[in-house]
Amino acid sequence: MILALISTIAQFAVSVNYNMVDYLPEDAPSMQAMDLMEDEFDEPIPNARVMVRDVSITEALAYKEKLEAIDGVTGVTWLDDVIDLKKPLEMADPDTVEPYYQDEKALFSLNIREGDEVKTTDQIYDLIGEENAISGEAVDTATSQKMAGQESLNAAALLVPIIIIILILSTTSWIEPLFFLTAIGISVLINLGTNIFLGEISFVTQSVAPILQLAVSLDYAIFLLHSFSDYRKRVSDPEEAMRRAIKQSSPAIAASASTTFFGFIALSFMNFGIGADLGLNLVKGIALSFISVIVFLPALTLMFYKWIDRTQHKPFFPSFNGVGKRILKLRIPSLFLLLLLIVPSFLAQSQTSFIYGVGEQPETTRAGADAAAIQEEFGKNTSMVLLVPKGDTGKEEELVQHLEKLPHVSSVTSYVNTVSSAIPPDYLEESATEPFYSENYTRITMNTETDSEGDKAFSLIDEVRTTAESYYDEVHLLGESVTLYDIKNTVEKDNTLVNMLTVISIAIVLIITFRSISIPIVLLLTIQSAVWLNLSVPYFTDSSLVYVGYLIISTVQLAATVDYGILFTETYRHLRQKMPAMKAIKKTIDDKIFAILISASILSSVGFILSFTSTNPIVSSIGLLLGRGALLAFVMVVFALPAMLVIFDRVIEKTTFRANFYKGKGA
Repeated sequence: MILALISTIAQFAVSVNYNMVDYLPEDAPSMQAMDLMEDEFDEPIPNARVMVRDVSITEALAYKEKLEAIDGVTGVTWLDDVIDLKKPLEMADPDTVEPYYQDEKALFSLNIREGDEVKTTDQIYDLIGEENAISGEAVDTATSQKMAGQESLNAAALLVPIIIIILILSTTSWIEPLFFLTAIGISVLINLGTNIFLGEISFVTQSVAPILQLAVSLDYAIFLLHSFSDYRKRVSDPEEAMRRAIKQSSPAIAASASTTFFGFIALSFMNFGIGADLGLNLVKGIALSFISVIVFLPALTLMFYKWIDRTQHKPFFPSFNGVGKRILKLRIPSLFLLLLLIVPSFLAQSQTSFIYGVGEQPETTRAGADAAAIQEEFGKNTSMVLLVPKGDTGKEEELVQHLEKLPHVSSVTSYVNTVSSAIPPDYLEESATEPFYSENYTRITMNTETDSEGDKAFSLIDEVRTTAESYYDEVHLLGESVTLYDIKNTVEKDNTLVNMLTVISIAIVLIITFRSISIPIVLLLTIQSAVWLNLSVPYFTDSSLVYVGYLIISTVQLAATVDYGILFTETYRHLRQKMPAMKAIKKTIDDKIFAILISASILSSVGFILSFTSTNPIVSSIGLLLGRGALLAFVMVVFALPAMLVIFDRVIEKTTFRANFYKGKGA
């Protein structure tokens, strides 16, 4: 309790990082380019656009000055930076003017300092009012930062009552669910507080980890207290009943915790830091939940077990006896349906189209509505910066001309086409050349008409890089789309490694738990099929999926829901030593379907509530996949797993060490 109290206070000192760029590996090309530009140039890349309606050129220039004066804005670019506004606007090239000013609407590009997004965007909103608009990376970060804390509270406010209702329905005591929630809640608080030793966590971890830890590890507390309740009926001394309950339930809890623990460890091997950040947090959380259930919960229960006795109520659900018999009639159709769906779902989930950033903000939010308004008036625009060695003006001019002809490049800004290749830079003041030249490098800025990601954006990055490399041996490219391109390449490499490590680590735990070669294969096939079915839905519904959510859920769903299979198979194995396969499987379904249903209901509720309450596309995507995945895992364990256990009974017996299966009549 003392640790939980300290941790509750300590969690407020843990900073949250909302910038996905910071989680790219240091050797990613865009990260190296960013470091180089920060060393060489003072002026950063624009990360926001502000549109002001109904303004003249003079009024727009006044707005530019006000924007530059806001603390946190480190640079503003507008039309006066690319043409001489002392000359009549009609004499200028319309293609140069229109990206900045048209129909009395001015569009400014600005950079907002990292870490000041919320404060600075609030001041910009105050300046421009409701009728004007601001969008960009910095705005998305500020929106996520504002919403994350409130949305976590909203999710918890919805989730805790739902979990309590589910637990009350599943127990015979009004107060027992509070014991479950207290034991796991204490471990969640300690986990949040111990993040102070990490210094910083990602916004995904802050939003997902506490709720996921609660949902995944609640089973441990349920296992222990149900076992304690059973021993109370046989032993008069509560302490002795608890000792036996710990001894009896510890192997099942340890096996369940181990599969989840090692599954989450696999996330820690991701090169993309958000996965590693979440993985480490969940691993820590599972370990703390296990300790809490084995150490804290027994002490809490023995102090207040009389409260459980005094608040008994009749079961709300009737017995599930006879359900197994009805489900087993569907064993052949279930297995046939699984075989029919497994290959298409495996192929479909590998063909899903992905989003590698946070995606677009919903138009119901101010940020989403503003982004849509700016795009409607000025079109799509993504900035890209190219750094090449300084010195050869002729080569630079050829490159700029080549870049201007590339499809989807709307404009190119460089010294040679903004000032003049005929004027040596040394003849001009530093203020005129510093946007374009550092001591060692030339900076060329491109505006593109693509989204920040997607096939067009990524193809253009390849084209720009190939074009620049035909002129220079050293080329550095950076910008939002370049960063997302690097995130795409990083997480796609992570996918194979993480999935392989998850399956291998869980398989090893299952082999040790069941001392069998075939049981782990049957269990992994059951749960992995549910994962593939879940991840194939976006392909069949022709919708894009946030890749970070896909990658995390492919690990989390397998690690979290394999517990259903473990509980089911462990019960079946013990019963199979006393009775024939059909009788054992029927009794297993009758005995365990309710426990698995409760666990799946809690995990599914967690997922759907995260999806419902979060406006952050990554968190919402993880929630939707988790909610749907828990339900699919439940269906697979209840229908497909019994069919496989019965059909492969002989194989399981021969490949399991000391199976000791029943050999009597009807076996």
